[in-house]
Amino acid sequence: MSEYAWPAAMLLGLMAGIFSGYPVAFVLAGVGIVFAVLADVPMLFLSIGVQRIFSGVLTNWLLIAIPLFVFMGLMLERSGIAERLLRSLATLFRTLPGGYAFAVALIGVIMAASTGIIGASVVLMGMMALPPMLQNGYDARVSTGLIAASGTLGILIPPSVMLIILGDQLSISVGNLFMGAVGPGLLLAGLYVAYLAWVAVTAPHRMPPMAKAEPVARGELILRLVLDLLLPIALILSVLGTIVAGIATPTESAAIGAAGAMVLALMSRRLDIRTLGRALGDTTRTTAMIIFVMIGATIFSLVFKKLGGDRMVMELFTLKGSSPYVSLLLIMAVVFLLGFFLEWVEITLVVVPIVAPVIAGLDFGMSREVTLAWFAIAIAVNLQTSFLTPPFGYALFYLRGIAPDVPIRTIYAGVLPFVALQLTGLALIIAFPAISVWLPAYIGR
Repeated sequence: MSEYAWPAAMLLGLMAGIFSGYPVAFVLAGVGIVFAVLADVPMLFLSIGVQRIFSGVLTNWLLIAIPLFVFMGLMLERSGIAERLLRSLATLFRTLPGGYAFAVALIGVIMAASTGIIGASVVLMGMMALPPMLQNGYDARVSTGLIAASGTLGILIPPSVMLIILGDQLSISVGNLFMGAVGPGLLLAGLYVAYLAWVAVTAPHRMPPMAKAEPVARGELILRLVLDLLLPIALILSVLGTIVAGIATPTESAAIGAAGAMVLALMSRRLDIRTLGRALGDTTRTTAMIIFVMIGATIFSLVFKKLGGDRMVMELFTLKGSSPYVSLLLIMAVVFLLGFFLEWVEITLVVVPIVAPVIAGLDFGMSREVTLAWFAIAIAVNLQTSFLTPPFGYALFYLRGIAPDVPIRTIYAGVLPFVALQLTGLALIIAFPAISVWLPAYIGR
């Protein structure tokens, strides 16, 4: 039997289990235990997995930030801030071709920095923006593609649950990842705006100005916009600022954000027992899903490495005599293809820990921590693309759920330009690492 027959069979078994529709957490753990038995791995060895689950997952202080940031996002979603901002921006840009689209793109950035939850952002943006855009004569492909792409920025722009998990899996600073993701997040938003401007200039009929706009004093509009922006920006700065300044850890800043989101919901008169209960319930379900997948991934990875899977991956992706960028691009291609079928949680918890040693062992002219941080940001941008790629992009299903009258073909066609923009952004981040690793924390290392 080949040296790598067992780890290769494990990967095939994992893919078969995932496509069977069985819960991924149980597939991961089940495949690990089944192959441990088949390969005659001592059962005592699996006790190491119990210790890792307890110390690395159940008692991991950093992971407390996940439910806190999820709760923060859900409370902000229900506070009504995004609705007021969108109305103010849309009215301010009402006379411009594509004005409403620019407003949606800006709201997407603000919501991404406030919530970090893809489903909530896409659904909220779709419910608020899609009907008026279509009623105003906007091309359905531009509208749906923009809303889906803007909503997915929440997985990259901090505070991001994905970055917390990546930092934990790669054993690097989550605070540095948060700071490093700001540049790439703004880069993608800038590419979206540039594309919208190009469409507005070359095909203004696809994004016409708002029809029958009522005259409103520009000074009053700007004042209203400033007031609507003040509270969410204050919350964002309180969360990210405390991390950057070294005042609080990501977990402590998440607690600040959760408390601040409740205050904003209370000020908006949207906080009641029912709203709080729903937010707590959704937070519990999301957190439980992530934690169970982490437990399953811990068992799978332990057995996979015991059977030589780490050596197999190292030989597969380390191409002797070639540039380290060839190995990096090969890994990125595999992650991109997996994103068509798997969720980001599974890829982050299973694939990333396996390929991280390959990246850490390559010479990109940077220190190990800087290399892993750059790799983590590139993976995050890559996985963000997976939310938009047909046929299983989750943002497409969220949007389809709230817009059943829009054909799925239209949604698919609408997201393709934004997938191309995201891949362009990914290429720029790989070609110019300074976009994501310019941080002062890295100077002198």
